[in-house]
Amino acid sequence: MLILSSRCHIPDQELQFQTMRAQGAGGQHVNKTDSAVWLRFDYRASPTLPDHYKEGLDRLRDSRVHDGFILIRSECHRSQEMNRQEARERLLLLLKKAAERPKARHATRPTRASQVRRVDAKKRKGAIKAGRRAPIGD
Repeated sequence: MLILSSRCHIPDQELQFQTMRAQGAGGQHVNKTDSAVWLRFDYRASPTLPDHYKEGLDRLRDSRVHDGFILIRSECHRSQEMNRQEARERLLLLLKKAAERPKARHATRPTRASQVRRVDAKKRKGAIKAGRRAPIGD
């Protein structure tokens, strides 16, 4: 069971795991055992995941989120169980990131001093460019 908060959890039945052989170094062990893990979670069809998590995942720009599914691959450990645990932890971090609400932006007015600085800078730039022009009457 994946616990998001005191009131929200995801049962293991909603998480789908697929195992395969890992890539990289590891000698004969890596050629014989299925230690790498793909975690697949259908968050749109999940009855236990609250709507604000689903909306956050839809808003999130993450390569692991595809068309209502979350796909996480873990192969950094030698044991399949440790890779399963790693994938669960990464799913938990992703869901917590999706649950964060963006901070509301309040419109502010520029200060009088900043307006004066901006206008002065524009006048200086204009004077520099005016100095590059050919004199009138030549």
